[in-house]
Amino acid sequence: MKKLFLTLFSVLFLMAGSLSAQEQHAHWKSQVRQLEADRYEVTVTAILDSSWHVYDTLRTLTGPPATIVEFEILNADKKAAAEKIGPMQVIGNVHKYYDDIFMMEVGYFEDSVVFKQEFKLLADAAQLRVFMEWMTCDETNCSPLADDEIFLTLPEEKAEVRAATVKSTANLWAMILEAIIWGLVALLTPCIFPMVPMTVSFFMKGSDDKRTGRLRAALYGTFIVLLYTMPIAALILITRIFGGDAVTADIFNWLATNWLPNIIFFIVFMVFAASFFGLFEITMPGSITTRTDSKADTKGVGGIFFMALTLVLVSFSCTGPIVGTVVIKSISGEFWTPILTMFFFSVAFALPFTLLALFPSWLNHLPKSGGWLGCVKIILGFVEVALAFKFLSMADQAYHWNILPRDLYLAIWIVLATLLFLYMVGVLKFKNATWAKWGPGRIAFTLVILVFDICLICGIAGKPLSWLSGYLPPMQDKGWFYDHRTYYEMEDYDVTKVKYADKLHLAHGLNGFFNLEQAQAYAKQVNKPLFIDFTGHACVNCREMEMRVWSDPRVLEILRNDYVVVALYCDDKMKVDEADWITAGDKTLTTLGKINSYIAFSKYGVNAQPCYILEGKNGKLLADPRGYDLDVEAFIQFLETGKNNF
Repeated sequence: MKKLFLTLFSVLFLMAGSLSAQEQHAHWKSQVRQLEADRYEVTVTAILDSSWHVYDTLRTLTGPPATIVEFEILNADKKAAAEKIGPMQVIGNVHKYYDDIFMMEVGYFEDSVVFKQEFKLLADAAQLRVFMEWMTCDETNCSPLADDEIFLTLPEEKAEVRAATVKSTANLWAMILEAIIWGLVALLTPCIFPMVPMTVSFFMKGSDDKRTGRLRAALYGTFIVLLYTMPIAALILITRIFGGDAVTADIFNWLATNWLPNIIFFIVFMVFAASFFGLFEITMPGSITTRTDSKADTKGVGGIFFMALTLVLVSFSCTGPIVGTVVIKSISGEFWTPILTMFFFSVAFALPFTLLALFPSWLNHLPKSGGWLGCVKIILGFVEVALAFKFLSMADQAYHWNILPRDLYLAIWIVLATLLFLYMVGVLKFKNATWAKWGPGRIAFTLVILVFDICLICGIAGKPLSWLSGYLPPMQDKGWFYDHRTYYEMEDYDVTKVKYADKLHLAHGLNGFFNLEQAQAYAKQVNKPLFIDFTGHACVNCREMEMRVWSDPRVLEILRNDYVVVALYCDDKMKVDEADWITAGDKTLTTLGKINSYIAFSKYGVNAQPCYILEGKNGKLLADPRGYDLDVEAFIQFLETGKNNF
């Protein structure tokens, strides 16, 4: 068994390593050139490595991903700031050929391609955002789809070429690793583990030769991956194609913070936990599984597909909570993150079927099904209860119910960890899930649970627990047992006039605002640059940045003394005063979260949190916006750059 999982981890990490090592092979640069007194030409150039190419700009539903370059005016009043003159020009040699895979004519650029857009400046200055999305390919493979953005100002103080900002991918790989771990954990559940040797044996015996059996098993694993990945991918892509980024962001924002889905998730997870504890069994309706299983009897591709579908349905009672955890954990990231995390989860889940078909002798080394699977199920039950309260906490923060403050949340987790510890040592018992004997694994896991329990107790006493910041309510919440908030004073300003300060608080007791106009007015009054924090109650990455980056004394000193800080919550459900309502098209935005989301996307081109923007006088951007990145030194350099440019 150990050899099997060592092999699984080796294969998965080799895959991850090979992907992360790939380069995009496209290097972007931008330039602003003044044509006349009020006319400017903005040029964005992609320089491609030798033998690599990007596809043309033709967007199709069935063809390869097009190269997308979009120019956007970020000023609040776009029409008064600048206007585009004519369409965007694409300059480059388009090579065309008929692609047998896509069954259509495909065009691509080699060496370099230039995108030009002219603007007429109507005000003193205009802020521009250039969004690029592309995929690079050579004769044998393609790099992952990538995107980036460049922020420019008209007129440029210096018309110089600037390299595009590279977005951090550390968070994405952390989520992928977590998804892989969950995929492997799912294999150990009682619904799935006994099916591994049964399924592989079926494929080996159901073929005329081993080669065919292995091919069919590989196809089986592929179908499992598709059945887990395609639904979430379809939801994201359909909403993005027909509604744009803002619509997709709204859907995920609703899933992450609206009270209804969070309460539903809370109840569902508690029900699944009760099932794990043995109170009852959750199964898909027999008519569905029977009908699906009957179609899996054939040996063709259709039969293999229905067999994969049968596995997905039958194992639902064990994988449902895990899948929910993986998806919900990733929805606050970029739009591709849920697709990638679910893909890697399903790869880790399906890979053993393929590997065991390739090496059937491994079946002899697998442990037999038995009581140990029931023990794993009990452990997962405790985990599900803990995660259930995370959903309740997200709704509680977004709506300011204050029914689950940080201290009560920690107290619940302490009780769960203590009960799990008692179960591990044999004091707490469950029917058909009793430990047979002590072993190295049980001893190690028991000690981990004990240490975790002690850390939680320290947390309720006021310790920050930064390593758990993504799962806990923020430190600035007022608890039932301990007041985590720090009160502050601001230079020449009555803090009682700060809008929404009775509901919202900044991390580490920082001075600040929660309304952009109020913050801009105060920044002008004290002649300081503005630090804009687009954040969210359900944003795991935001909490990690606050606890692991903002907590550095050097960062806090800069934010406290050199900037005016404003936190704009993009998922808050508080209804604001009518004077602060915003009209967007035919809609009137009345809640703080929707207003801040609209400001983020319409003014700054931001649709994910966290995003940090440094703004100077007249709305001028002082540095390229920064997202999730736990590099403290780089964050300090980001703040220093803004100060110097101000």
